[in-house]
Amino acid sequence: MTDAMELPVRAPEVEAAAERLAPVLRRTPLQHSERLSELAGAPVWLKREDLQSVRSYKLRGAHLFLDSLSQAAREAGVVAASAGNHAQGVAQACRTLGIQGRIYVPGTTPRQKRERITAIGGDLVELVLIGDTFDDAAEAAADDADRTGATQVPPFDHPVIMAGQGTVALEAAEQLRSEHGRELGTMVVPVGGGGLLGGCGAWLRERSPATRIIGVEPAGAVSMSAAVRAGRPVTLHEMDRFVDGAAVRRVGAAPLRMVQAIAPELVAVDEGAVCTQMLDLYQVEGIIAEPAGALAATAVAAGTIEHLGRAGADAPDPEEETGDIVVVVSGGNNDVSRYNEIVERSLVHEGLKHYFLVTFPQEPGALRRFLDRVLGPNDDIVLFDYIKRNNREEGPALVGLEIGDREDLEPLMARMAASNMEIERVDPENPIYRYLT
Repeated sequence: MTDAMELPVRAPEVEAAAERLAPVLRRTPLQHSERLSELAGAPVWLKREDLQSVRSYKLRGAHLFLDSLSQAAREAGVVAASAGNHAQGVAQACRTLGIQGRIYVPGTTPRQKRERITAIGGDLVELVLIGDTFDDAAEAAADDADRTGATQVPPFDHPVIMAGQGTVALEAAEQLRSEHGRELGTMVVPVGGGGLLGGCGAWLRERSPATRIIGVEPAGAVSMSAAVRAGRPVTLHEMDRFVDGAAVRRVGAAPLRMVQAIAPELVAVDEGAVCTQMLDLYQVEGIIAEPAGALAATAVAAGTIEHLGRAGADAPDPEEETGDIVVVVSGGNNDVSRYNEIVERSLVHEGLKHYFLVTFPQEPGALRRFLDRVLGPNDDIVLFDYIKRNNREEGPALVGLEIGDREDLEPLMARMAASNMEIERVDPENPIYRYLT
C-alpha cells in the first residue's frame, strides 16, 4: 500500500473541500430504495447526485478547482475536455466565478448535454465539438492550453478535483447518520477516470475504515481494472462508448495511486444490464439516470457484488449484516432520443429480443407459413427487412422477434428446427448487433 504521506488526497483535504463548497452545492438527498434493498438483503440508499444543479457530481471538483486558481490564472481563462458532465460542472463554475472558458467535447456527446453546457455557461463559455472520443477532446484541450496559456481543468486526474468529488462520501455518511440514524457499511460508486472513486476512498479509508468500497465499471471500458493489473495507466484500444460518462480509455495517474492505496473491489457490469437498470430506476424510483448514473445501481441489482450486505464467506459470521449500502446515482443527463437504444439493449440483455436470418422462398404464402409454423402466441415480429436477394427463387430477411418470457426461446427454437425453413440465429456477439442496438 502507498505510504499515506504520498497520497494525492487525504481526508482533511476532502473535509476542507466540503466546507469551501457548501455555499455553492446542493446537499443532494439520500433516497431509500425498497427494490434494491430487497435485492441486496440490506438497506440501500441512493445518493441522488443527479439532483445536483448541473445534474451530476462533477460540479464539486470543477468548482473547487476553479475557485483555487490565482487571479492571474483566472484572467487567462480555462479550458476543459469532457464527455459531458465535467463540462457542465466547469461551465457552472465559470459562470459563478466570472471566468472565461473553452470546453472541448467529443462529437458523440448527446445533444442534451451539449445544449445544457451552453445554457449553463452562457457568454462565458465557448463549446467546441471535436473527434469521437473523450481522448480526442482531451488532446485538443491540452493543445489549446499550451497555445493560449489558459489553465486546463482536468476531469479526474488532479488532487483538487478528487478532493471535491470525495465530498460525496463525506456528505452521504453524515446524512445517513444524522438524518436516518444508520451507519455506512458499503459505498458503491461508478468508475470512469477514477476521480470519484479516488476521492471518496480517500475520505472513507481514514474516517470510516470499516466501510466496504466498491467501484463499478462498464464491461466495455474497464480502464481502471486494466490499470490496476498493469500497475500503471494503460490505454484501452477497444471500447464500448455507450456508457459515455464512464467510457474512458485511460485512467488518471493520481486516481490510480489512490485506488492502489485504498484497494477497493472493482466489478464490471454489462451495458445491456445498465440499460435494464436505467428503465427500472425510471419506472420504480422515478429517477432519470444517464448510463453512468445507473452503473452502481446495476451492480447491486444484477447481483454482481458478492456477499453484498453481509460480512462475507471468510468472516466469522458470514450472515452478519455489515451496515447500510449507499449507491451513488452520479448523473441524470440523459438524452431522451437514446431511449429507443436503451430499450433495445435491455431487451437483448434480458433475453427477450432475438434476431434471425430467415431465407424465404419467393412465392405466395411464404411469410404466412413462417407465422403459422414458427411464431408462438406471445411472440411478436418487431423487425422484418429483406437484406438482399441472391436469386429469383429465394431471399434472406433479417427478422427481429420479441418473446414474452426468456423461457419461450427454447420452444421457439424447436419450432424453427421443425419448420424445414432455412433459419439462422444471429449471435449477440455478431458485429451486426452494433448496428441493431
